[in-house]
Formats: sequence, C-alpha cells, structure tokens
Amino acid sequence: MAFDFKKEYKEFYMPKNKPGILTIPPMNYLAVRGQGDPNAEDSEYKQSIGLLYGVAFTIKMSKMGDHRIEGYFDYVVPPLEGFWWQDGVKGIDYAHKETFRFLSVIRLPDFVTEDDVLWAKSEAARKKGQDFSRVEFMRYDEGLCVQCMHIGSYDDEPATMEKMHAYMEEQGYVLDITDQRMHHEIYLSDARKVEPEKRKTVLRHPVRKA
Repeated sequence: MAFDFKKEYKEFYMPKNKPGILTIPPMNYLAVRGQGDPNAEDSEYKQSIGLLYGVAFTIKMSKMGDHRIEGYFDYVVPPLEGFWWQDGVKGIDYAHKETFRFLSVIRLPDFVTEDDVLWAKSEAARKKGQDFSRVEFMRYDEGLCVQCMHIGSYDDEPATMEKMHAYMEEQGYVLDITDQRMHHEIYLSDARKVEPEKRKTVLRHPVRKA
C-alpha cells in the first residue's frame, strides 16, 4: 500500500478543530512563488498549482521509467499547501487579496533530492511542452507553531485564527510572523469539488515563548 503522509503524520495534517502547539520538523518541498489575488481568472496562484502537480506526479511516476531515485517507495502525493504574506502586514489582510504574495508548495518525500527535481522539471517540460522553470526545490524549517483545523470558507479563516491567537497567549506564546516565518495553510479539500462551508484547511502560525 502506498505511503500516505496524511495518515502517517496525522499531527501535521489532521489536527482537531481546536488549537494546539507543536514543533514542525524541517521538510522538503516543491515550491512556486507568485503574487496577486488567487481567485482572479488565470491568476499566478492557479498557474502555480498546475506547475506543482506536473512535477510532483513526474517524480511519483519515475518508477515507471528509466530514472531511478535511490530509496524510492510508492507514496500518495501530499496535499497542496501555501505560505502567504503581504508586504508591510503582520498576518493576513483578507480585504486586499490583490497584495498577496505566496509560496505554493507540495511536500516531497525525503528521498527526493534537488537533482531529482531538476530531472523532473526537464522531463515534465519534455512530455507536456510546458515551461516548469518556476518550480524550485525548497527546504523549510517551520519550527514552533500554533495550528488548528478550519472548516468552512477561506474568507472565514480570521475567526479560527482569533481562536488560535487567544490559545497561544493563554499558553504563554506570542505570534512570530516574520519575513522567514509565514502564515501557512494546508488544503485537505479540493475547492473545485467541495462546497465552501465543508472545506477543511489546516491553519498554522509561527510562535515563540513570550
């Protein structure tokens, strides 16, 4: 059976819908950088999703071709994630989505190297006739965070974040969003198929001891 990160690491991908504090270990990702309103037609964000999945599935299906990745095991491609920020804003201002900057990411298994990603970008470009140069290999050490499962529309996330921030303060932590530590979302629902009120999104904010 294929290894499923969501099932094997439930503490990272399937938290309860009440806040908790945890430490996230360093992880490797496929990443695409961009900016602008993610809901706009033909937005950079929507383009980034296609680029990420094109490379992610090329790596997953490498077992069918000549490129052999040392240590490879069969796995389910992890869910789409996003790191979001706005210049000059500590947190997220949902009233001005046009100023969003983002890192759209998909987690990589530890056996995937930067050279494997370079191969996959070239292979995906050859097969699809598309430019995948925006996809990059990224290692990110997220560290200490407060997180919570948000159920509902993305626009309703501020209410869940208020609960997260109240909880972290009760536990003796303060928000630590910086240029290197960002608002983080993990998308467990396909927005094309799931009604807004039923969508599940993991929300995560970096914290430090007060």
